[in-house]
Amino acid sequence: MDSQTSKSSQPSQSPQSPHTFQVDLRGLVDLLSHHLYSSPKVYLRELLQNAVDAITARRAEQPDAPARVRLHTQAGALRVEDTGVGLTEADVHTLLATIGRSSKRTDQIADGIQEARSDFLGQFGIGLLACFVVAERIRVVSRSARTPDAAVVEWTASDDGSYTVRTLPHEARPEPGTTVHLVARAGAGEWLAPERVLTLARDFGSLLPYDVRVGDEAVTDLPAPWDRSYPSPANRRVALARHCHELFGFTPLDSIELNVPLAGIRGVAYVLPSAVSPAQRATHRVHLKGMLLTERAEQLLPDWAFFVRCVLDTDSLRPTASRESLYEDETLAAVREALGERIRSWLTGLAAGDPQRLAAFLSVHHLGVKSLARHDQEMLRTMLPWLPFETTDGQLSLEEFAQRHAVVHFTRTVEEYRQVAPIASAQGVGVINGGYTYDSELVEALPSVRPGTVVAELDADTVTAHLDAVDPAEELALSGFLAAARAKLDPLGCDVVLRAFHPLSVPALHLDDRAARHEQARAEAEEQADDLWAGILGSLRGSAPRARLVLNHLSPLVRRISSLGDPELIGTATESLYGQALLMAQRPLRPADTALLNRAFIGLLEWATHGEDDN
Repeated sequence: MDSQTSKSSQPSQSPQSPHTFQVDLRGLVDLLSHHLYSSPKVYLRELLQNAVDAITARRAEQPDAPARVRLHTQAGALRVEDTGVGLTEADVHTLLATIGRSSKRTDQIADGIQEARSDFLGQFGIGLLACFVVAERIRVVSRSARTPDAAVVEWTASDDGSYTVRTLPHEARPEPGTTVHLVARAGAGEWLAPERVLTLARDFGSLLPYDVRVGDEAVTDLPAPWDRSYPSPANRRVALARHCHELFGFTPLDSIELNVPLAGIRGVAYVLPSAVSPAQRATHRVHLKGMLLTERAEQLLPDWAFFVRCVLDTDSLRPTASRESLYEDETLAAVREALGERIRSWLTGLAAGDPQRLAAFLSVHHLGVKSLARHDQEMLRTMLPWLPFETTDGQLSLEEFAQRHAVVHFTRTVEEYRQVAPIASAQGVGVINGGYTYDSELVEALPSVRPGTVVAELDADTVTAHLDAVDPAEELALSGFLAAARAKLDPLGCDVVLRAFHPLSVPALHLDDRAARHEQARAEAEEQADDLWAGILGSLRGSAPRARLVLNHLSPLVRRISSLGDPELIGTATESLYGQALLMAQRPLRPADTALLNRAFIGLLEWATHGEDDN
């Protein structure tokens, strides 16, 4: 038994013939329609692509050959005729009957014209297979331009995977070229309707270099709008704005030429008329050698250029297998950098020669320029007189603000700015709100492009240091009042200090810093956690300073409150000042803060009505 087992486990030494994969055509078509292609409409692009490539191949050998593509529609059917290189019977068996084979990779077709290789649109051998997404039957009638005496060949295929090939007399196709007949599959007739075919043909093929028509309607519209001559720059802007509105549905603020000859790129970028989020992915329209590749190219421009939408034609970028997006490679990276440089040059050109248009642009898209200036010192230097920032002196550029103030103070958050802005302004301290996107980074980069500029972050301690201290004797006299106020706010994690500052209309100022806010958040989490987490959070307790309520000793209201003899009324008044200071700083209110405001309001009403009863 052991010997039998040993023999049976040994590999067979007899030669075996190789097997070929069996392809379920219907399953493959389902895969294409649901996973590779975004829409059945790509069938028409494949037909146009095959026709254009066939003409390109013929013209490589016969430069004067006709270059026509004609599409004819009728009920549930479509016929596409081209004057391309055509096929022999051997070509049909080799190319059309073998899934994955491409005429662009076949010596029988491409031999002798490798120098024209870059002129082909197709890079993948899927070809007519995509037409089965909308058709149940495909019929191809072709006559070779390379072998004029060869018979006309007819290839007919069904979506069940079967096909037939037969030869026809020359009269069936008098001139070299190919005719493709499609018969719609059930439920797909709308894709072969005349209006749909014309719309798709114009969408995909408006920039193709050959004469393409649907019936008598022209498809191509050359030269492209950005390659046309115009009487004046103003006329050009108007024409491109019209083109943008037809293509994208908006009238642009401006248009930017995108011309990169080394990468074979020509096109235009349209500046959006309204602000968009930097997180929103910009999508662009890309043509490959005249054929529309995608309307949703996302990686074409640097991330900072989210304020434009592009349309361009290229002959250097690689498409993915579906030919509906761009392949991320070194070429695309180089093109992205070159296009970003074009947009950067446009901005610097506006700064130098057209400040009015630049101001209009920045009023909408300053965020995009700030994003660029973070990483580009030259752009920051150029935009210094133009980029707007919120400051205690109003909306100013960094250049104007630095000219007014020896020290450029800034805050890192909007909340911190709202806390300190009124007081700092009254003390003559200029502050920039660095809490908006990119602003604090740009302020900190200011000395690198403006030597000698002093930049300093303004925090709660710095603000407190700028406020005048109260005479020790006067503060001692108010010790009882301060003790009552501190006792009232201690449960909220807030200290009370007394200072003298302007304006007098601000009775109290709420100050904290990030460390104090973090400690406050930790304490709140500890209160709500179970025993285990409370212990963990308790061990993380820091020695960070607490928030402070700075009472203004110069305020008549604070002086009246400090003279009260009732500790309970002092506590209620202190809570009211605390709540008012939070509201003035536009800080988000915690549940405890909201409860405090309600309690203080009701308490003051009770004291007011209690006084009326006594009277």
